[in-house]
Amino acid sequence: MNPRYKPKGMLAEAVDSFEETAIAVLLGLMTMLTFINVVLRYGFNLSIIWSLEVVLVMFAWLVLLGISYGFKVTAHLGVDAVTNLLPPGPRKTVALIAGAACIAYALLFLKGAWDYWAPFAELPPTTGSWFPTGLDLDARGRSYFETDQIPMPEFLRFLEDWINYGERYSKMPRMIPYTILPIAAALILFRICQAVWRIWTGESESLIVSHEAEEAVEDVAALNKAD
Repeated sequence: MNPRYKPKGMLAEAVDSFEETAIAVLLGLMTMLTFINVVLRYGFNLSIIWSLEVVLVMFAWLVLLGISYGFKVTAHLGVDAVTNLLPPGPRKTVALIAGAACIAYALLFLKGAWDYWAPFAELPPTTGSWFPTGLDLDARGRSYFETDQIPMPEFLRFLEDWINYGERYSKMPRMIPYTILPIAAALILFRICQAVWRIWTGESESLIVSHEAEEAVEDVAALNKAD
């Protein structure tokens, strides 16, 4: 964990634990499934037909969770050459304006994520082009859409009665892999709000800016001195 980041409160700690656990599990499962499939293919001329689609789904989950995790550990890149020239007061103002723009974007992303996912879960999407103005109760459901090759786990058969009107799924419904969309969008919004709060309280001067290049140069310089 980044030493500059210190979680505060039960909610922050729960989100931290969820993100780190989910990312670790996804990486482990992706590696294991890919390794098993390679061994089967080249060693026994067999393959797990649904493995590629599962790995692609897990990779998409990993990317979306990684965006949120990147905000947490200040790993996202940013350019602060201009803002560093400003005195502390204006620099904080500019950072808060940038934070407000990021929050607005995250809210739009959350709305879009919910509106895309909701019909697959037989839930109403929101109305309004930019901001939610209500719920579209007449929207057509898409719960019958299935993945291409991922088998339906038996322990999820209850979803057939919940969202598919009792119809049996032959493959996993798309609602399950798409669930990461609203979850990741909510996490990103939460992390951006955390970053803006740190600026507001004076704990940080900029909005999650990583100085990878500068840090790399400093590391190389330190190594050269040690030699």
